[in-house]
Amino acid sequence: MSNARFAMLALTGMVAASSAFALGSKPKADDEAVNARIQPVAQLSLASGGGAAAGNRTGEQMFQAACNACHGTGALGAPKVGNNGDWAPRLGKGLDGLLKNATNGIRSMPPKGGVADATEAELARAIVYMANKSGGSLKEPK
Repeated sequence: MSNARFAMLALTGMVAASSAFALGSKPKADDEAVNARIQPVAQLSLASGGGAAAGNRTGEQMFQAACNACHGTGALGAPKVGNNGDWAPRLGKGLDGLLKNATNGIRSMPPKGGVADATEAELARAIVYMANKSGGSLKEPK
């Protein structure tokens, strides 16, 4: 094929494509496929702990929703629930001392354990739940 003939075919193709675009027609896109290709790698879902309304969550619900990630595994040096040795020195602070740490955060633990809408009563319930599973005998405040 000669260069002139190739150039003419290429020019004809470009003119046809630009004419179709100029007249408002564009190639059909599969919207579902496009959305699947550009969807985020991860999705964030915010929910209150265990489905209970803020202020009414039990110690176990708070533990499952927020505390378990670290206190269930011992991650980042958190005292692991069920490990009496981890909790023994902390239990000496009593509920008030532990509640102060939970409210303000300590070391790697963020304030309120990362649960911004947690009430003081809910934090206390969570502490009592974890401490009592770890050799303590704390009582929930009334």
